[in-house]
Amino acid sequence: MATKAVHVSDVPNLDQVPENAASLSLYATATRLPISMIFFSEIIRCRLKFLGRFVIDFRGTGVDVSKNGKTSPKFMVIGHRGHGMNILHSADRRMKVFKENSILSFNNAAKHPIDYIEFDVQVTKDDVAIIFHDNFILSQEHGALVEKRVTDLTVDEFFTYGPQREAGKEGKSLVRKVNGAVVGWLVESDDHSCTLQEAFEKVNPRLGFNIELKFDDNLIYEQANLTHILQVILKVVNEHAKDRPIIFSSFQPDAALIMKKLQQKYEVYFLTNGGTSLYDDVRRNSLEEARKLAVEGKLNGIVSEVKGIFANPSAVREIKESNLGLLTYGKLNNYPETVHVQQLMGIDGVIVDLVEEITRAVEETKTVKSYGEVKSEEKEMGSVGGAIKLSFLLNLISQVIQH
Repeated sequence: MATKAVHVSDVPNLDQVPENAASLSLYATATRLPISMIFFSEIIRCRLKFLGRFVIDFRGTGVDVSKNGKTSPKFMVIGHRGHGMNILHSADRRMKVFKENSILSFNNAAKHPIDYIEFDVQVTKDDVAIIFHDNFILSQEHGALVEKRVTDLTVDEFFTYGPQREAGKEGKSLVRKVNGAVVGWLVESDDHSCTLQEAFEKVNPRLGFNIELKFDDNLIYEQANLTHILQVILKVVNEHAKDRPIIFSSFQPDAALIMKKLQQKYEVYFLTNGGTSLYDDVRRNSLEEARKLAVEGKLNGIVSEVKGIFANPSAVREIKESNLGLLTYGKLNNYPETVHVQQLMGIDGVIVDLVEEITRAVEETKTVKSYGEVKSEEKEMGSVGGAIKLSFLLNLISQVIQH
């Protein structure tokens, strides 16, 4: 089924994160977000800084954290496109340190205590699985913008863009379109593009791979075509993964279902906007539709835009009761405080851009107690008047999302 969506190269998914309150006005100007939304977001940050000092009250939220008084033993942090995606127009240098989806970015992410790296895989015209996010690759040649569909290129043609493997050889310029403007793909530490096989061979073997099966929302894929593409990718994984943990994920519902039918060894997750965007394919339009698809297709879990989770926190319980894993992505995952709320909600992990900051924050919050763990301390305290209700925190976040 065909779907309608904005061109991915025109609209960035994430934006820079202010490092301190003094930068808020400048941040609002740079991001074109209302200053009221920026300051309200900062209120949440300030409120959530109390999490380390107060009990968290989950009553009335629809979130079940009982599970014998224990939370999930392992909360995963996953590096988005390696060390983080590139936002080339951002004033935040952290968003353009390493070239996204490159071996350099992957191995620098491995220097931090993350569990997986997430990256996007497409298949070239000559059946090579390559790692690249955008559906189209853009270059400026003789003053003109040249745009090619990645999957219409051979792997050799794909490798002619950007930094080259041979010393002294210059490749075609790489650019992106941002809000209609052409922006040079300039980062502090650049690297050439790579294949999926090269990632298996050259990336630190301790890192798991979250392989997003990338398809264009605006194309209609026949089942035979989808199956062929997935078989090309699966062949590389089967031959080179060895003991490396693998999670497949896709926004394309049929691709996720077919990948699960093709193999049972590796987990398959369905990617969803969680109702924050609407598509012609209703399976993509809510967390409930995502849950139904995952259950009926015997998938292992769901990866949702975090805004969808905060807008509908009771969905966490429903997803968990369906024995599904739950990960999130989105710009709010670049805030340690909102990541910590997700830990308390029972979410299994987050995909983040600020790998260093979020991994450090997760380590620091491991000792925070949930409401269920401090019942015995209530008698000593006399009451839970010092408790912060999770429903209050979720309401604050929800208001920011809807602002």
